[in-house]
Amino acid sequence: MRDTISNKLQEAFTPESLQVVDESHLHEGHAGHRPGGETHYRVHIVSDAFKGKSRVERHRLINAALAAELAGSVHALAIQAKAPGEA
Repeated sequence: MRDTISNKLQEAFTPESLQVVDESHLHEGHAGHRPGGETHYRVHIVSDAFKGKSRVERHRLINAALAAELAGSVHALAIQAKAPGEA
């Protein structure tokens, strides 16, 4: 699943940098967790596609790119999306 998320975000946003972290192990016993993980992810992405967009707009773009995954096995997605040069 991590590779699927990475590939879809790479395709959609051609990021300058991209990190997708499976944090499922941190959510054991919580809602949405399944044995074997692959349910909770954190994304750090820097792309020109986010220039001039609000935080909400950026999250909506990412959620749209990953709609199938979010409707399926991915329970939670933490997003940090920035344009190049943003701190």
